[in-house]
Amino acid sequence: MHLENAKFCEVWRSNMRRIGVYPEQYMITTDAPTSRSLRARIPARECLGQSLVYCVISQRARGLSIGVNMNPDGLCNFDCVYCEVDRRKSSGDHNVDVARMRLELDQVLDLAMTGRLRDLPPFHVAPADLLELKEVALSGDGEPTLCPNFREVIEGVAHVRAAGRWPFFKIVLITNGTGLQLPHVRSGIEILTSYDEIWVKLDAGTQRGMDLVNRSDVRIETVLENIVNLGKERPIVIQSLFPLLRGEEPLPEEIDAYLERLKALHDAGAKIESIQVYSAHRPAIHPDCGHLPLKSLSKIARRVRDETGLNAEVF
Repeated sequence: MHLENAKFCEVWRSNMRRIGVYPEQYMITTDAPTSRSLRARIPARECLGQSLVYCVISQRARGLSIGVNMNPDGLCNFDCVYCEVDRRKSSGDHNVDVARMRLELDQVLDLAMTGRLRDLPPFHVAPADLLELKEVALSGDGEPTLCPNFREVIEGVAHVRAAGRWPFFKIVLITNGTGLQLPHVRSGIEILTSYDEIWVKLDAGTQRGMDLVNRSDVRIETVLENIVNLGKERPIVIQSLFPLLRGEEPLPEEIDAYLERLKALHDAGAKIESIQVYSAHRPAIHPDCGHLPLKSLSKIARRVRDETGLNAEVF
């Protein structure tokens, strides 16, 4: 773990305990808090009174992240073992109400930028530096690129930013990479600036590993091809979550294959800015999913740096 990130993680965990959240059990991330247990612990949506926009203190963002829920219906083509969203309950209109989203985003930005967010629990006990806005994340209860009006949502967020009412903020798209080739997604991504970021998931090195962790009909080659194509156009961040399944760590050959995939992506011309190595922190629907020890995560990150030359950090 890099020294700067290690110091942040130490401070972050200490402050989360002050708020009443224990990172050994929960990780407050840029993913929308949807499960009953997480909502009870971190009532971000309830305290803000919003349905499409929420805010959380994110370790990977290194501070406050305002999230836009691109999948309020829970639509996703992955059913990851570490996910807290119950995919059996996915229903409703797949479109996002852009007008409502823009209104909610402006309201939450107002809370964050004026400092009034700290008047609301659980943010009232958070240190001021953790309440500094780091990003607006396009994420949610499913896969953002499956949102039918994907471009319109990005346009809406970009318009709020361009209005100039608030200081310029970074937009981060968090995706499993399976829909990056879709025309309406490509069109939406073109709206993003070079300052904005795209974080793409890669949790395995083999199809067997992807089937085990992500539980999807999507082929790993599709994700890899999409990463290469996008990575040739702009720098990307790769998110890799390695869970503990039924008490077992990922097989050594799976990690070897994962490293080979990273090398192949880099050799094919993908501009990979960094690799985020982390594990399952939130209460998952799958009962056999646990958190991989920090020592194991650090070993994976070290191998990424040593064997691929890419930057890797542990979260």
